[in-house]
Amino acid sequence: MPFRATVLTLYPEMFPGPLGVSLAGRALDRGEAVLETRQIRDFGRGRHRAVDDTPAGGGAGMVLRADVLADAIDAASPEGDGRPRLLMSPRGRPLTQSFVRELAAGEGALIVCGRFEGVDERIIEARGLTEISIGDYVLSGGEIAAMVLLDAVIRILPGVMGNDQSGVHESFEAPFLEHPHYTRPAEWAGRPIPEVLTSGNHGAIERWRRAEAERLTRERRPDLLRRGAGKTNGDDL
Repeated sequence: MPFRATVLTLYPEMFPGPLGVSLAGRALDRGEAVLETRQIRDFGRGRHRAVDDTPAGGGAGMVLRADVLADAIDAASPEGDGRPRLLMSPRGRPLTQSFVRELAAGEGALIVCGRFEGVDERIIEARGLTEISIGDYVLSGGEIAAMVLLDAVIRILPGVMGNDQSGVHESFEAPFLEHPHYTRPAEWAGRPIPEVLTSGNHGAIERWRRAEAERLTRERRPDLLRRGAGKTNGDDL
């Protein structure tokens, strides 16, 4: 069965966007992954298909209505659908490679793209939405965040990268960032490829790569070392 993603959005025309090219695009073309978008406004209320209303208690902006989203979710993910239900949200659980692998091992996902000030809290509780964040910043909506998540998942589905080992030696697949890479020419702008990489000594090469990965992680992301203590892959705390 292919990985099946259903995205609930006010802007279905944004998809597939970048997911339509490169690895993800080929995976969608071959049927290794299926992407479906649904228009939330189809479930809006009244003559104007309203999907939002003013926040209870006052304040700026608008909030997506619980009843509208409930109808959209129930239509896209009826009873018996075992896929996780996700809400792209800046206050959510950080997206990690371990969670990406967890999703890739499953049937797919239902992804709700928020807009405006957010969604009515009651729909998160009533429909079991897991909030997911791609970083400590705010976007105009959840669509770009959903694309980030889906690209990360689709690229590691079996067969998508051709050589499945390509997805093993990467940043966040261990408690370290990825080691530096080099290719031809042997020297460029006065900068040679490190001699160890052309030595043919595979043991020395592996030791160099690990040492470089550790060095880069200490310099740039020491939090990964703290988080990875006693773990094998940068899992969530």
